[in-house]
Amino acid sequence: MRVSVISTGTVRIRPDHVEGRGVPVFWWLLTSRRWTAPRPINVFVIEHPTALVLFDTGQDRRSVTDAAYFPRGIVGFLYRRLARFSIAAGETLPALLADRGYDIGAVRYAVLSHLHQDHIGGLRDLRHAEIVVSDVEWRQVSRRTAVLDGYLADHILLPASRVTRVTPVSTEDPSIAPFAEAHDLLGDGSLLLVPTPGHSPGSLSLLLRRDGEPPLLFVGDLTYDVELLAEGRVPGVGSRSGLRASSRLVAEFVERNPGTVVLAAHDPAAAALLADASVVR
Repeated sequence: MRVSVISTGTVRIRPDHVEGRGVPVFWWLLTSRRWTAPRPINVFVIEHPTALVLFDTGQDRRSVTDAAYFPRGIVGFLYRRLARFSIAAGETLPALLADRGYDIGAVRYAVLSHLHQDHIGGLRDLRHAEIVVSDVEWRQVSRRTAVLDGYLADHILLPASRVTRVTPVSTEDPSIAPFAEAHDLLGDGSLLLVPTPGHSPGSLSLLLRRDGEPPLLFVGDLTYDVELLAEGRVPGVGSRSGLRASSRLVAEFVERNPGTVVLAAHDPAAAALLADASVVR
């Protein structure tokens, strides 16, 4: 399998977003005056022998060109306080895939780590593909507080989309311990979805296993920096206890499987880490 990473623009977020200090989100969201340096909005492209698979789909460029993309009023104000996006005309998902020699029509599966706006931006261009998301995460979209929790239903619940809601099942496979549940995406054991809740209730990570090589573990927004993850320092958005629990699972998996490459959606180091893994197309 060959893997590459593309970035649908960049995002600047608050420092407390990257590493939480135990301060309530709404406090730092409303009072912080600082932004991080631009961070990538990564989409991982997996060229499996039987299928072209995406892990996450990035941010929609319409979010920076269409004034009606975000809610109005106080909710829209909060979204503007949360993140600042920069997305050039050539940084759409179809264009970026084409630059790597892929036709977006060839994508068979798009796995979503979770359903926040910067992970679902390519859905409008992927109605031919099977969209894979955890059942727990899908159910968040219908909650009364969904828009305040980061779920923009108008950009998720799209007509004609092919959504498959999965629930990882118990497994006694010692090779993926300490993960105790998994969903086998292709049925051959090479791509396993494992629950890593915390950033959102239904967040999934994707474990890619390679014969004779260390695995790759795509963790979405479980962390924004794998060095922080290794130190047990968690982001400031989501359930702090959930983030810590899932981070411990990842840390134990890495300890059991030396050389594991952990790849996060907004980690500036992800591209270099992937290149060092010798799987880049």
